[in-house]
Amino acid sequence: MKYAFSGIVALVFIAFTFSNCKKDDGELKGTGDVVIEMDNHAGDDVLVFGQKYVTAAGDTVQFSTFNYFVSNFILVKDDGTEFRVAKDSCYFLCKHDDTESRELVLRNIPAGDYKSVKFTIGVDSLKSVSPIGERGGVLDPTGGASGMYWSWNSGYIFVKVEGTSPQAPVDAGTGERTLEYHTGLFGGKDSPTLNNLKQVTITSSSENARVRDGHTGEEAPMFHLYVDVLEMFTTPNTFKVSDVPTSHAGPFSKSVADNYADMFTLDHVHNHN
Repeated sequence: MKYAFSGIVALVFIAFTFSNCKKDDGELKGTGDVVIEMDNHAGDDVLVFGQKYVTAAGDTVQFSTFNYFVSNFILVKDDGTEFRVAKDSCYFLCKHDDTESRELVLRNIPAGDYKSVKFTIGVDSLKSVSPIGERGGVLDPTGGASGMYWSWNSGYIFVKVEGTSPQAPVDAGTGERTLEYHTGLFGGKDSPTLNNLKQVTITSSSENARVRDGHTGEEAPMFHLYVDVLEMFTTPNTFKVSDVPTSHAGPFSKSVADNYADMFTLDHVHNHN
């Protein structure tokens, strides 16, 4: 009886160990999706086109356009291991008036627990100078990127903000008090320019995004980010609309880019499993 009992205990132990190994393997192998949701705000308020907001300098502004490119995503596991999303699969153009464009899906992510997401605001220099045939979808200057590309400069507008402000001077062409900030420049192709590409790192201090094999769509974990358009006007360079109502590719574009570098913050990580 003693030996029979020992044999039963051994079998139970083996079965328990095998069961746990299968469970661990199921968690650590395979791939799933990660969703990045961009939730546009103006300070503490949800952004609504046409609604009035106040900048850090005290100017009243109303927005009619808020578009931005994000790209080159990297996910960081809890142990510090980084995974770079396939380059051609992670260029996104987010438009405030297109809700679907602001729900980004990163596919084929190795299963694991991810605490951080890194990305670039803008379109990197390598992609910006690549043949047009290699720039489809949202990067097609005559298609998805229409209105977000400077043909004269062969470069993308990384962040586009337009609207009106009573503190802006009257535009001679439209008769309105308009504000317009089109910020791009990746360093230049044929001659040097400013480099307004900005790197962002978002880290969760609480819950990690749990990627599991086959979990896509509604089952995928989500990084829910707030994007504050009012950061365009402050930190580290607070300015008044009356002083700079328009900025494109000039020297002041660096100040605007330095400001919007911190417009992304983490609201929460949401897991569906």
